[in-house]
This record gives sequence, C-alpha cells and structure tokens, in this order.
Amino acid sequence: MDAEYGSMLVVDDVEANRELLSRRLRKQGHTVTVAENGRRAINLLQQQPYDIVLCDIMMPEMDGFQVLEQLKADPALRHIPVIMISALDDIESVVRCIELGAEDYLFKPFNPTLLRARIGACLEKKRLRDQEQAYLKQIQVEQEKSERLLLSILPKSVAEQLKQEQQTIAESFTEATVLFADIVDFTQLSSHRAPIAIVSLLNEIFSAFDHLADLHRLEKIKTIGDAYMVVGGIPTTRPDHAEAIAEMALDMQDAIAKFNQKTGESISLRLGISTGPVVAGVIGTKKFIYDLWGDTVNTASRMESQGISGSIQVTEATYQLLHTKYQFQERGVIDIKGKGEMRTYLLRGR
Repeated sequence: MDAEYGSMLVVDDVEANRELLSRRLRKQGHTVTVAENGRRAINLLQQQPYDIVLCDIMMPEMDGFQVLEQLKADPALRHIPVIMISALDDIESVVRCIELGAEDYLFKPFNPTLLRARIGACLEKKRLRDQEQAYLKQIQVEQEKSERLLLSILPKSVAEQLKQEQQTIAESFTEATVLFADIVDFTQLSSHRAPIAIVSLLNEIFSAFDHLADLHRLEKIKTIGDAYMVVGGIPTTRPDHAEAIAEMALDMQDAIAKFNQKTGESISLRLGISTGPVVAGVIGTKKFIYDLWGDTVNTASRMESQGISGSIQVTEATYQLLHTKYQFQERGVIDIKGKGEMRTYLLRGR
C-alpha cells in the first residue's frame, strides 16, 4: 500500500459516528474496518494488523481508556498508533490518553483537514518506526549469523573471551585426550580424481566426524589436509574425556565402514590417541583458530602417523584410563620418532 494511505480501525459504539468517520477516511484513500465496541476492536487487532486505530472514549462495557490500556500492554500491538476521538474536551481526559500511550487526541465534531493532517503524521511516524524495526531485525539476523560463524570456529567460552577483547587467550589443562585421524594412502587416492571430487569426498567424511564430535561433546580442533583432530576435556573439563574420545574413535571407524559400503570406496583410517597435559588458546588476530600445544598433542600425532592402517593406536597413559572398559591388544614397545621407545596399545572395541 502507498505510504500516504493506511489500514484504519474505527472504534465507536454509535453507528452514525462510525459511518461519518469511515466515509471521510475512505475518501482520503484509506482502507477502513469498523468495530462497534472495545472488545470487538481488541479481537480485530489480534487477528490482523492495522496502521492506525481511531477510538472513541465513551463506550459501554469497555471504554476507550481500557482499549488503549490493553492495546499498549500487548507487546505485539503496542506499536500501533492510536488517535482518540471524543466529545470529552476536558484536559484531564487528554492527559490521561497521552499518559496511556495515545498518539493524538481529536475533539468531536472533528475538523476534516485536521484529521487528515494528524493521520498523515501518524502514518509517517509508523513508517519510520517500521523501517527502524526492519533495520534492527536485519542487524539481529546478521549478528546471529556472525555468532554462529564464530561458534563454528571457537568454543563458546573462548568466543566470549574474544568478544571481551582479551589480549591473550590461553589456558593450561592438566589432563585431556587428543585424537588424530588420517586417511591412509590419501595421496594415491587423490591422484586419480578431480580436485572437486576430492573436496566433496573429504567434506562428506569430515561432516560425519563433526556430527560425532557434537554427539560425544568433544571439541573439534581442525582439519589439516586429510587429517582430523579432536580433543576431549577442554575447554570444559570432564572426567570421562578419554572414554569420550575412545567412543569417538570407534564410531569414526563405523562411519568409514558405512561410507565405503554406500560409495563402493575402500577408504581406511589410521587413528592415534594420547592423554596428558595440554595448553589451548588462540594466537594472532587474523584467520585465528583455537589450537592445542604440548607434548600430548605431538604424541597423539605420532600415534597416528606411526600407527597401523584400520587401527586405533593409544599411549600407555590412555590405556591405563580405559583398559577396564574397552578391549585392547598390546602392540608392544615401538620406536616413536622424536620420543624414543614407547609401549603402545591398539583399541579394538568396547
């Protein structure tokens, strides 16, 4: 509808008054609905939107003051401008209407030119308010998008710290469990495929892993090429961090098996797990990520890179936390690059 015209609700218990006012408004180009009493007016307002309400004061059962009071008490309706039209010309009635939230007050018999001017002013105010609300809603939508994007990159507690403009975001954890997963022979696998096909394949696999990380309340740290890194026990500490990671690892194997069955691929994972102290935080101001540092992280990476295709290799520390709840096979003492000899185990099942 043109900004100069609006949808009007005329409320008056006298039919002659309703007809006179409605005729004037329609002549000015407005759409008009009438209500013979206050309760009918409230029902109509709850059913459809109006740009302006023109309401008489002296009505039986529910007078104009009560209509105005109920209208302004409803968050969904309170923004609708109300012009009170009444034969009451005492200042107290005018003041009461304004205090209750009326936009304007006209005395009967009303002046048509003044009526047009008051309605035009109300429509302009409403148009500006609606425009403001639309802008605010759009800003809220964009803020929510930004918040979702931020939370897809950082844990909520870390994001809150970042929004408070903390210069350094870092925290030490005495014990956490880190998992690295890698697709075996990925270079050979990708050499015979188009780049877009490789990206699509990784996206499907890693999206399934992301779902598992959410399911087990774990923190995905990052993907590096065809490698996937996730941690349990940070940024919120939990006593079952090793168990949650073990569940994640076994579910990742199941997910790959289902993926192979669906696609006809023969992809295999190599997984490594380590438990111990870590430092977690955010470094830099651009393209930052929430990352982990420490010997536990390096060891988990070595457990994966020097593991066995299709197996989950864990350190002695992880084994000690899980051996009563899960099935393990001792791999024995092996030489781990940068670490020397370490006794490792293969997680076989629950």
